[in-house]
Amino acid sequence: MFCTGIENSVPTIDGGRTRIDEMESCGHYARWQEDFALVEEMGLQYLRYGPPIHRTMIGPGRYDWTFADETFAELKRRNIVPIVDLCHFGVPDWIGDFQNPDFPVQFGIYARAFAERFPWVQLYTPVNEMFVCATFSAKFGWWNEQLASDTAFVTALKHIVKANVLAMQAILEVRPDAIFIQSESTEYFHAENPAAIKPAEILNSQRFLSLDLNYGRRVDSEMYEYLMDNGMTRDEYHFFLQHRLKQHCILGNDYYVTNEHRVHADGSTRASGEVFGYDEITRQYHDRYRLPVMHTETNMAEGPLGTEAVDWLWKEWANVLRVRNDGVPIVGFTWYSLTDQIDWDSALRVRNGNVNPLGLFDLDRKIRPVGKAYKQLIADWREVLPTQSMCLIVPVVPPQEAEQPHAAIQKERARRANRKPPTAPAMQEN
Repeated sequence: MFCTGIENSVPTIDGGRTRIDEMESCGHYARWQEDFALVEEMGLQYLRYGPPIHRTMIGPGRYDWTFADETFAELKRRNIVPIVDLCHFGVPDWIGDFQNPDFPVQFGIYARAFAERFPWVQLYTPVNEMFVCATFSAKFGWWNEQLASDTAFVTALKHIVKANVLAMQAILEVRPDAIFIQSESTEYFHAENPAAIKPAEILNSQRFLSLDLNYGRRVDSEMYEYLMDNGMTRDEYHFFLQHRLKQHCILGNDYYVTNEHRVHADGSTRASGEVFGYDEITRQYHDRYRLPVMHTETNMAEGPLGTEAVDWLWKEWANVLRVRNDGVPIVGFTWYSLTDQIDWDSALRVRNGNVNPLGLFDLDRKIRPVGKAYKQLIADWREVLPTQSMCLIVPVVPPQEAEQPHAAIQKERARRANRKPPTAPAMQEN
């Protein structure tokens, strides 16, 4: 699945007074038809995309579908398969932030309402980058609640992951053959010296927390104590063990040059640049979860040479092929995003209006060199990979075939399979 994305990030800053809306900043609300045409121009059939949550989820059980109705009708007309991103780093004003315990249930209701309104949609990322969202909002103090403590982080994390799980449950009740592609940041922390080994080990355990909880995997003993010491109850922990939906998931992982870190003896970190790279870190995550993988985000700024982004695309694609050739079932690759982004250089912490040249197209919708390179890569590899694949063929129903008899048969088979009780008690993974 060759893919790109149109980012719908909406975190708040300034104590909740300012919302950073990337769709607005990048001109998508005015140019969405043009943007979808660019997706087709690239030869792409898959698009990470979703409605802006703060404009759509306007109150408990109240939704404004105006923009979603227009945009998703056009995606269906063009037969572009959306991977629907329902929550990207922010919540509506009436929810407040991720410390609110009402968020998971309300988000699950929202996810069900979306699935009922757009029953032809099959692929979802209910909550984008759960670990990053909790970290930036409640550990670094950058977004939303702007808190910086372990207790705030654990609170945000448990609410975010529970929201994701409840959303998956709700969507499956409507679309039993739904597939969930987690888009989660894949990280690694390198100890800078012997005194940094212990804090690096802790950080390398924490990086798995969101996915461990999401997939119903028992966390490491040290992380169990960490969660319990910082506000998670045993009942809350058992919720995740008892709601295991891993069989409906693809492990979507995001990798940038900023995803690896050097750890100092005091536990502080700084960027290390690429050390292990995508292929090694992906193997670590795959070894832990044993799921099909999709590379769901990467990019690089077009720098002074004009070749930096093209070179990074080549390197990431080479890593994807290496992962695949090593036997890891990898089903897709994504350059993120379709267009340049605004204020990514400050992690959306401030509204500077800086244009970051990261897209396949600039904000005038003119193709960048990396766009041309990606278009050629897709043309070169599209027909080769299926004939040499060592992995599953994802049973995706294209939008325009959603009402065909074979799609109904697939949904009914999935519905029956979802109802089957396990033949023996499920073994929890270590």
